[in-house]
Amino acid sequence: MAMELSCLSHTTTSANGYRIVPPGVPLRVHNRLSNTVCLAEVSKRHTKSEIFHAKEICSSGRTKLKHSSQSRKRFNKIHAISAEKEKQADTSVPPIPKSIHDISNGDHILGFGADLSEDHPGYYDNEYKKRRSYIADLAKIHKPGEPIPCVDYSAEEIRVWGLVLDTLVDLYPTHACKEYIDSYKLFNFKPNHIPQLQELSEVLEQTTGWHIRPVAGLLHPRDFLNGLAFRTFHSTQYVRHGSNPMYTPEPDICHEVLGHVPMLADPEFADLAWVIGQASLGASEKDIWHLTKLYWYTVEFGTVKEGSEIRAFGAGLLSSIGELKHMREGTDGVMPEFVELDPFKKMPKMSYKDGYQKKYFLCESFADAAAKLRSYSRSILKPEVMSMNFGGTPIQL
Repeated sequence: MAMELSCLSHTTTSANGYRIVPPGVPLRVHNRLSNTVCLAEVSKRHTKSEIFHAKEICSSGRTKLKHSSQSRKRFNKIHAISAEKEKQADTSVPPIPKSIHDISNGDHILGFGADLSEDHPGYYDNEYKKRRSYIADLAKIHKPGEPIPCVDYSAEEIRVWGLVLDTLVDLYPTHACKEYIDSYKLFNFKPNHIPQLQELSEVLEQTTGWHIRPVAGLLHPRDFLNGLAFRTFHSTQYVRHGSNPMYTPEPDICHEVLGHVPMLADPEFADLAWVIGQASLGASEKDIWHLTKLYWYTVEFGTVKEGSEIRAFGAGLLSSIGELKHMREGTDGVMPEFVELDPFKKMPKMSYKDGYQKKYFLCESFADAAAKLRSYSRSILKPEVMSMNFGGTPIQL
């Protein structure tokens, strides 16, 4: 994805974990959190949100906080959101896009691009950061309906892509769902060629009516989910750093193409993603947060029953050899938990900085999951949104 909070498969555990604070919730540092970064959702719809680095040092039962220099550069202080603003966020209707043209692919980027955090594999590689910045600029100038700018990938970038593809392709027959395996054949991926987003978008347009739009980095959750309502998937174009090809701390072209694109060519899965997008239109900040978690535990890390087996359909699984093996075999003798998907229940916090997923949500089928999501979406969709017509297509929930 380029989805925003979304995304991401890991094969190693970072020294620092990331905790995501939901919009409308006052920022707190809880005791017992060690080496933790709290990431507040950045939104122009709020007064301000800040990213801060909190390192807990316990001495006589007291906690001391140490702010990172990167955090201080980005934000000067932390603003707690008042209870009144939280109430307003839950009841007011934010601006609703009427078409994909109303959704910016560059104004609400939540970090990354060339602005890498210190624990990123490419942080000390200036040439890599320049390359990332160049590719990000290509995405920012793109307008919906125009051809997606092509990237002339370097030999090193193709090498990284090929390593990831060759490693994953051996696991797909035993770990990926049948819909992924069937759709994968449509794209003829090769280790010596990184596909251009334009050619992939054309295949999706012919199969499920979806489009790909380039994005510079991690897009704000509301904008990303709103894009799904117009059958548009925002995708990055840059390649992860070559020092560790099997790991990326954010979405890259390997994750987007190998994880998301084949699934979007399946009609039932594409419908599931579309339902989440429609529900996001006009949703309160509280509901956007819940929808983001639903997206995370389905589109990113979803699993589905196939006879007596459990197969992967989430992009965070399908683009990570470590996550795929963990889903099936567990890690260090500990197996993950599989829980039936229920969109009405509170979802656990999203986790991508402290190792593999500890819990996967299990679907009976894509049609069943879409029906459940549709039922939940109808319960939160505001009347003024239901009556609107988006690009000639009314809401279909």
